[in-house]
Amino acid sequence: MGKYVLGIDIGTTSIKVVLLEERSKTIAARYSLPTAADLVVSSGLQTHEQETGTIISTLNNCVALLPREKLLNVSRIGVSGQMHGVLFWKSKTGCDWQNRDFFVVKDTTQLVTWQDGRCSSHFLSSLPTPNSHLTVATGFGCATIFWYLRNRPEFLSDFSVAGTIQDYVVSMLCGLERCVMTPHNAASWGYFNTTTSQWNTEILSEAGFPLVLLPECVVAGCRAGHTVSDWHGIPAHTPVGAALGDFQCSVYHCMASQTDAVLNIGTSAQLTYAMPGGFRPPDAPESGSPISYFPYFDESYLAVAASLNGGNALATFVGMLRSWMKDLGVCVEVRGGDSSLYNTLIGCALSQPHSDLAVSPTLLGERHHPQLRGTVANAAAGNLSLGHVTRALCRGVMDNLTSMMPAALLQEAGVRRVMGCGNALSRNPVLREEAERAFPLPVEYGKTADSAVGAAMVVCDRL
Repeated sequence: MGKYVLGIDIGTTSIKVVLLEERSKTIAARYSLPTAADLVVSSGLQTHEQETGTIISTLNNCVALLPREKLLNVSRIGVSGQMHGVLFWKSKTGCDWQNRDFFVVKDTTQLVTWQDGRCSSHFLSSLPTPNSHLTVATGFGCATIFWYLRNRPEFLSDFSVAGTIQDYVVSMLCGLERCVMTPHNAASWGYFNTTTSQWNTEILSEAGFPLVLLPECVVAGCRAGHTVSDWHGIPAHTPVGAALGDFQCSVYHCMASQTDAVLNIGTSAQLTYAMPGGFRPPDAPESGSPISYFPYFDESYLAVAASLNGGNALATFVGMLRSWMKDLGVCVEVRGGDSSLYNTLIGCALSQPHSDLAVSPTLLGERHHPQLRGTVANAAAGNLSLGHVTRALCRGVMDNLTSMMPAALLQEAGVRRVMGCGNALSRNPVLREEAERAFPLPVEYGKTADSAVGAAMVVCDRL
């Protein structure tokens, strides 16, 4: 039997695993399970946390669904996951390997995700200015640590290691005493200079930041270590790549050419293209700019319009309708649950190919404009049907992205094709129609961008 590479993606709403045949890079098996780890929002703080134990249990269950005979022949493991977030754990005791096939969370906090809103604009303005081309926003790891430092300092004293959820998984698989972090995740934390690949230790130290919690930075695509135990049949001492950003991995899977742009709409939404070789970002953030430059591989960068509002806006709309139905006394236990209601809305929108209703779905604001909120405009008696509203909402998701990164900018950068991907885009033909209207370029859906596949491809190519 041939060898396989295991790719893992720990997303906000789902966990995906894939086995890639090592030589052909074809998918031999894949599974996905809903994360279902969200915790109740704390009153008044706009927090967004996930139960770490639930995430790891779901990961174990997902890997266990893969064919055992193939797991026995896994040669390498690649890991990606949701960026920006942070959790804390105790070195050496952060997990339990007593059951050889599973690692169990121990001495670990909840995951504070990228959607966390506890750091207000006022709080962020009180933080020191980073030496970086990227600004710091709420939900970023360093901003969250600053929040704990000022509001719950005793909380931080209990832990010696911090990282993203994907960094935690790599640390536990390899039994690392310290967290290692690639620039993908370090840049998403803030206070990291991508040109020098160094944390802003002097700036952070002067502000009283606990430097011990900063991970050790390593090159994207390098090996973090080896598994310390058998894991669902995967042999001990299997090489594990340092954790990567889910966004970069989805682009790695989807971008076939330097002249491709990638449109990815999942829980959030991103539009990106590759910067030319030798590009270096500006020394400081461009005030109010919706475009950021994310580190990629081999010291290259992606120009990114990263919106906080994507499929989550549609999910909120579905949740709002279910809440209204409940308030009206209508039976909400629709067969198929939210999926059935979602499909009904899509059907209504497909029968309404155009609408002059205008919906701006920026419910979460944007990182370059945190105060931005959603709006509905041009409402009239004849355009308030479910078809009109759903169509306008889908168009609004696209309009918001293209306002951040106009199609003309893509053309000026030499982009010749837009590769569409992401769960929300793949499931929603109305979103695809609106994407095709938004760009004067071909929009193709040849690949369903999958960060788990991308993570596997990276370690297959580079480890």
